[in-house]
Amino acid sequence: MRRLVLDTNVWLDWLVFDEPALAPLKAAVLERRAEIFIDAACAEELERVLAYDLGKHSIDAAAQAGCLAECRRIARPVGSDPDSLGWGLTPNSLPRCTDPGDQMFLEAALAARADCLVTKDRALLDLGRGGRSIPFRIVTPDAAG
Repeated sequence: MRRLVLDTNVWLDWLVFDEPALAPLKAAVLERRAEIFIDAACAEELERVLAYDLGKHSIDAAAQAGCLAECRRIARPVGSDPDSLGWGLTPNSLPRCTDPGDQMFLEAALAARADCLVTKDRALLDLGRGGRSIPFRIVTPDAAG
């Protein structure tokens, strides 16, 4: 079973926008071919972003709570204790993302011992293609499904 971490935009596509491109990823989770993990920092980021004004996709407090409950149902929590990390690495061992706000997703993937960090974020995808030594792949949602 593949271990995955999703960035906030992928979570929004899953929970709010019901993005059809995520159907293979959703099927992989439903069929237990993939497992999703989330840490506290990423969960807090998701909660904060769900409260943003998303134009026609803005959601009220009840819908936000529903999205968070669905996230908790789908994803397994992961701790951030460096002693529990795999591969003999710590968060400081990771390459630095050009967008400091995205570093949390790299750290979550490391803590979860993920096979893949799933994102559409250019800075993260570039980091994954940069030939740096990262113990997980950084992929788009269609590559993860």
